[in-house]
Amino acid sequence: MLQNQDNMKILSNLTSKFPTFLLTGIPGLESVHTWMSIPFCCLYAVALSGNSMILFAIITQQSLHEPMYYLLSMLSATDLGLTLSTLSTTLGILWFDAREISLDSCIVQMFFLHGFTFLESGVLVAMAFDRYVAICDPLRYTTILTNSRITQMGILMIIRTVVLIVPLLLLLKPLYFCKMNVLSHSYCYHPDVIKLACSDIWANSICGLIDLILTTGIDTPCIVLSYILIIHSVLSSTSPEEWHKVFSTCVSHIGAVATFYIPMLSLSLVHRYGQSAPKVVHSMMANVYLLLPPVLNPIIYSVKTKQIRKAILSLLLTK
Repeated sequence: MLQNQDNMKILSNLTSKFPTFLLTGIPGLESVHTWMSIPFCCLYAVALSGNSMILFAIITQQSLHEPMYYLLSMLSATDLGLTLSTLSTTLGILWFDAREISLDSCIVQMFFLHGFTFLESGVLVAMAFDRYVAICDPLRYTTILTNSRITQMGILMIIRTVVLIVPLLLLLKPLYFCKMNVLSHSYCYHPDVIKLACSDIWANSICGLIDLILTTGIDTPCIVLSYILIIHSVLSSTSPEEWHKVFSTCVSHIGAVATFYIPMLSLSLVHRYGQSAPKVVHSMMANVYLLLPPVLNPIIYSVKTKQIRKAILSLLLTK
């Protein structure tokens, strides 16, 4: 019965400029979606509580009012935004089988989802620069990374995100959709949406490629370059003990970079070259891509950064 209803909705979307898309939960496991919602709820709870706690600790603890922790607060804020941007549709599918979403709602979700993704990439670059200055030019650290400089960096990240993402999403409005408008994920993902269009998507693809080059294509080499310079500086001027100490200050950021870029790269490869892969693989990779960084980043920084750990413990013990 539900399948027939879905087919009727799909047929009504043929050659439509204002279609209704159907989101996908976990293919093959529809009968146990309610049970599958339990681990998802746990992950969302960890992401929301962990990032909120770090954000609150940095805001309220005077000892954490330093550039490194301001950047960490930006990371936690983007992780919160990333988590909230998919929470409603993912849990809506798992709890209520609420699969329908309009093009306008899809565009709004993509604005926040891709927007916070671009922001997180920018924050990771800023954190890499922070580590480079702290290790390679420590005497000038306070003069280079001032509060106003951190604010300027944050504003530039937001401007870059808006400038890149608005044209990408505006180009979706003129498209016509005349295929089975079933998306591969539990949220709207730009490459997933445009492949369903029956009108020319050349401009959309070019705009998406430009956005990818101007975010990941620039940010990743910058992060790699910063660590090459850090390693070169440390190996040429310090003892093995000092090298270990320096590495321990960078390990949290390295972990954050890995949990962000590895799932992103994996999902991109699955979309481009994994058409023959089972649909459940696409679904799980998509959920890992968005949930892994917000879940793991608070854990990584709480475990590896003593000041953050102490601040969180003091907040918990004073409750």
